[in-house]
Amino acid sequence: MLLWVILASFFGILLVGAPIAAGLGLSSAIVLFSMLKIPLVVVAQRMFTSIDSFSFMAVPFFMLAGAFMSSGGVTRRIVDFANSMVGALAGGLALVVAVSGMFFAALSGSSAATTAAIGTALIDEMENRGYKKSFAAAVVASGGTVGIVIPPSITLVVYGVIADTSIADLFLGGFAPGILMGVSMCVVSWFISKKRGYMGTGKISLKNILVSFKECFWALMMPVIIIGGIYGGIFTPTEAAAVAAVYGAFVGIFIYRELKLKDVPGVIFKAAVSTTMIMFVVGAANLFGWILTNAQVPHKLGAAFANFTDSPIIFLMLVNLLLLFMGTLVNASAAVVILTPILLPVALSMGINPVFFGVMMVVNLAIGCITPPVGLDLFVVSSITRIPIETVTREVMPYLFVLLADLVVLTYFPDIIMFIPRVFGG
Repeated sequence: MLLWVILASFFGILLVGAPIAAGLGLSSAIVLFSMLKIPLVVVAQRMFTSIDSFSFMAVPFFMLAGAFMSSGGVTRRIVDFANSMVGALAGGLALVVAVSGMFFAALSGSSAATTAAIGTALIDEMENRGYKKSFAAAVVASGGTVGIVIPPSITLVVYGVIADTSIADLFLGGFAPGILMGVSMCVVSWFISKKRGYMGTGKISLKNILVSFKECFWALMMPVIIIGGIYGGIFTPTEAAAVAAVYGAFVGIFIYRELKLKDVPGVIFKAAVSTTMIMFVVGAANLFGWILTNAQVPHKLGAAFANFTDSPIIFLMLVNLLLLFMGTLVNASAAVVILTPILLPVALSMGINPVFFGVMMVVNLAIGCITPPVGLDLFVVSSITRIPIETVTREVMPYLFVLLADLVVLTYFPDIIMFIPRVFGG
């Protein structure tokens, strides 16, 4: 009974247009007050406890690092570097979007930030060169999905904290899937561009590639510093996030000199707002998940899976279907907080590696960023272009299908995810 009440309350609150965090928090409060007779002060206590963690301090620092980088001239340099490599091919600018998305994802840790940065820089340019604006919006929205897969990823940090799994191993596991997704979207863009007659400009030149690489070298060093520092034993993932924030400010102010000291308070405030939104969602989702756990939903779900199948592959496919459905309704961080305590014990009982399971979850939920009705990237590009979400959704379908194909490949061949962590001893 409790499960149906909390789910009905949650979806009912969403239907009236309330934010996801409000839906999670209010539905939990309704059940606590009306059914469990627990004082509502527990709502605040549980939400605070869930984010009162040293590891979670990585989230605001990575957000701040991404904000410093995006405000310090990094986006333009990354776009120029990507353009030097693939801009001359058919659909050059569409390919530049996917490649730039992979590079910027290594700086921002957020799909929305990646989408906004690349979209602001490229959508108007694509339209000026004859690309259909709705196609440009779809390419940018799809390219932003890798923002939560390629490290440093805020969603992987959230999973690592909830699952008590090595964040460093999760970061390493995110590289190959993120690159696979980016390359797959390049292929789709190339085919569509060939069909529609979108041509590239200029020619590929080793000199141009080297010059543009030199320009964005300091930006691309950030993920190297993060991963190298963690695995070199120099600092923890949380300390790495703080180093990344300081490094981002240093690069923007003293190397690229496009981030002015007077702009720093505004950048910090912007990062603080984004962090607050994420923390609020995580806190509310943790409260929601805590109630489901107390209602023994994980145990019942585990028993149901055990009775239905003992095959890890079938289990993972069922999990994929569940995550794809959840991804259409809630954002990635909330889904991770709610579902990890429920699904991970079942996965572990079937011998599934928690690092593989976490990365697979995040890849799956990244696809939800372009899946209506709560496709975050769709809302971002819609706000940039003023194109209705329905129109962008139609154009994004080829990318959605290829990302689903990538998910199936990653599920059947876990070594794609686990190869790099194993090389580093994870």
